Amino acid sequence: MLRRVLARRIERRCRSRDEDPGAHAGLIEETVARAQRAGLVDDARFAAARLRGLRRRGTSTRQAQARLAAKGIDAETIAATLAVEREEAEGAEAGEADTEERAARAYARRRRLGPYRRPDAREAHRERDLAAMARAGFSYRLAKDIIGGEAEDASSHGEE
Repeated sequence: MLRRVLARRIERRCRSRDEDPGAHAGLIEETVARAQRAGLVDDARFAAARLRGLRRRGTSTRQAQARLAAKGIDAETIAATLAVEREEAEGAEAGEADTEERAARAYARRRRLGPYRRPDAREAHRERDLAAMARAGFSYRLAKDIIGGEAEDASSHGEE
């Protein structure tokens, strides 16, 4: 992302001065390398923080991978970040739901799907809710479990 921002700024500046932006390509690489050496740019740390935020909002694994890739994170770093997330979830207390299920519940709660709808409208919107969960990248089995299940209150999320 830093590389893209710098390239965009140089492009804009060169356009106003009628200069060739290609002449500054070395400066971009030098600046990015210096920032990485100084610890200011760390793709792994960024990916982990971004993934935590996405999960809190209810983003599925598939969508999280796509969003991280769109931010310029390479596939290897994304895979490593997801692996660390899985290890942390397995290390958590035994009764805790897996990460994907927590994300699906957060998504349903945020969008007011399934158990988070008014009870009288729930059955009428079942298929629409399942489709929304599928578009968000959640598996049919998980979507069906969440949409057909009961709402969880905030106290069951370990927030004490």
